Amino acid sequence: MTTPLGSGTDATLPDETQPDTTQSDAARRQVLYWRLLAQLFDPSEQPTLEAASVAVVDDVGLPAALLDPAVSVDTVLQRFPELTAEIDGLMKPPEPADGEARDTAAEVRRAALVSKLLLNVFCTGSGNVTAGQLSTWQQDSGWLERALGHEPGQLRGRSEENGFGEVLAEMEGDLIKRMALREVLADPALAAKLTPSMSLVEQLLRDKSNLSGVALANAKSLIRKFVDQVAEVLRTQVEKATVGPIDRSVPPKRVFRNLDVNRTIWKNLTNWNPEDERLYVERLYYRQTARKSTPSRLIVVVDQSGSMVDSMVNCTILASIFAGLPKVDVHLIAFDTRALDLTPWVHDPFETLLRTKLGGGNDGPVAMAMARPKIADPRNTAMIWISDFYEFDRSQPLFEGIQAVHRSGVKFIPVGSVTSSGSQQVNPWFRDRFKTLGTPVISGRIDKLVFELKNFLT
Repeated sequence: MTTPLGSGTDATLPDETQPDTTQSDAARRQVLYWRLLAQLFDPSEQPTLEAASVAVVDDVGLPAALLDPAVSVDTVLQRFPELTAEIDGLMKPPEPADGEARDTAAEVRRAALVSKLLLNVFCTGSGNVTAGQLSTWQQDSGWLERALGHEPGQLRGRSEENGFGEVLAEMEGDLIKRMALREVLADPALAAKLTPSMSLVEQLLRDKSNLSGVALANAKSLIRKFVDQVAEVLRTQVEKATVGPIDRSVPPKRVFRNLDVNRTIWKNLTNWNPEDERLYVERLYYRQTARKSTPSRLIVVVDQSGSMVDSMVNCTILASIFAGLPKVDVHLIAFDTRALDLTPWVHDPFETLLRTKLGGGNDGPVAMAMARPKIADPRNTAMIWISDFYEFDRSQPLFEGIQAVHRSGVKFIPVGSVTSSGSQQVNPWFRDRFKTLGTPVISGRIDKLVFELKNFLT
């Protein structure tokens, strides 16, 4: 005996007396996935599908709250903490298991949990969004990221993982645009519910000229919090990547922590006295620990047009970290149709970002005119140019300027973007010419740029 699941489908409920468990579990999964598709494309309730899904989750020992789109994933896991372990890594590809029978009942549980995650994240409705709704969505998307094997917030903005990250970032940006952000920022209680993210920081930077008083103070607090979070990650990458080789010309410091015990013993073995079984040490040997550090100048030129917001944020923070290294002289220039020298604030990325004005077009020659006078010693200078290189009919003048800088001995590093995803769109005209010049556009991954700078510094 079968029960129809809904108009237009040929899916059926399993027969309670059916002996084939595998077939029965397959039908249960089908119920859950049909409901998922129905909810995604038509939010109106379909009673037959809902009743069938309730029966399925109850049958596999899961709470009915999984089927309520109004209940957040966080709330479900607070009420049923034993499900947390099942969520972590839930959507990672399973390891192949030769010879093992499929656990079809576990697959039904997995289908129910996956459906909950996808519905809560991808069914965002329409109309205005409150700060609480945004916060809940961010928490739910964090659980989806954990299910995919990432830390919460780590995946958003990334394009690997079948495009999930890029889609999540776009959805978050859309939710923020639908929120009455100025009113939320004016209320400290509502502002406290906001979780800093690249999408939120972008919106705050675009709208900062329209904020004042409490709203502006809350906006600055959110930007600083996000900057500090990103800076901590990038600082760790830089500290790991910028250690130069040992400088043998610098005598070792004669302190206990540098004592080379093995070498000291080996060099003094001739002083071994077999009668009293003692080694008499005439000389102590110490390890050399001084690292080579070339005094270097980094000129970072960043396109601050609307399409390069994440690059602007990342590079501003990265420049401040390199500016904090010994013997590294960092200059920072932002440009759109005008160029702005942000070097006086390069040590404070928060203040730097507040001085940027996102939007406008590209006029690279204007930025080059500001950057070239900063080159004092070409062989000891790197110029990092972050842009999509879509110029306002001034491509040839910009490329001629770049050629001149490169031929002078400056290490020129063109970067398409600096994001966590590495996704980039670069003017093909420039991309081809950079290859010919021997300075190909590097991947936009932030760690790749850190690696390139490390090679220059060491």
